[in-house]
Amino acid sequence: MKKVFVFAAAAALTLSSCVSKQKYVELEEMQKATSDKLSNTKMELAAATAEKNAQAAELASLRATSSDLMKQVGDLTRMSATNAENMEKTLESINEKEVTITNLQDAMNRKDSVTLALVTSLKGALGDMNDEDVQISVEKGVVYVNLSDKLMFRPGSAYVSKDAKTVLGKVAKIMAAKPTLEILVEGHTDTDPIATDCIKDNWELSTRRATNIVRVLQNDFEIAPERMSAAGRGEYIPVASNDTREGRAANRRTRIVVLPKLDEFNKMIEEGLK
Repeated sequence: MKKVFVFAAAAALTLSSCVSKQKYVELEEMQKATSDKLSNTKMELAAATAEKNAQAAELASLRATSSDLMKQVGDLTRMSATNAENMEKTLESINEKEVTITNLQDAMNRKDSVTLALVTSLKGALGDMNDEDVQISVEKGVVYVNLSDKLMFRPGSAYVSKDAKTVLGKVAKIMAAKPTLEILVEGHTDTDPIATDCIKDNWELSTRRATNIVRVLQNDFEIAPERMSAAGRGEYIPVASNDTREGRAANRRTRIVVLPKLDEFNKMIEEGLK
């Protein structure tokens, strides 16, 4: 009996030892599998976290880009509005300038019409004079009446001749009919020197001649003195060479410059600008 009990106990002990070892192996395998799953899960979590971070960075970048684009669109919109406003102002300025130019051209055309009428009147009044003694020309909108020396004065003299007074009377008649015009009388000489007890040189001679013509227009033909000026130009503005007799004769001349009054001309311009 005792032997049977001992055998049973030994068998039970052996069986118990076998079961525990098998269970241990199973547990160990379960632990390994769990550890592997945990490792894989950690790796997947790390990958997911990295992907999340990358997506977050990309989203932030997209948001920044979107913000920049919106800002650029806003800037472009403001620039477009500013450019449109500037362009509109520029067009308005151009239109105003075009109107101004047109009005100025109209004013100049009216002035040219006055000049043409004046030339026609002068040519009509002086038409019977010799072309060599009287020449009428227009330069840059200004009317010039050139009178030869032999028609106006005796050689070396500043006294106005009777023939000169006939011519001046015709010019004065036209000027009296056009009170908006002014007269500048210029005396010109050649280069031949002159020196007398009364006249020092050509400059003085030309000045005296111009002054005497102005006096004739005032005293004999009642042209208002405030409408006239006298200037002696001497030998310094020749129209021909002084090396020939013909050239010197051309240079000895009196020139009457007919000008619109500056205030009247300015008024004409101002009216054109309205």
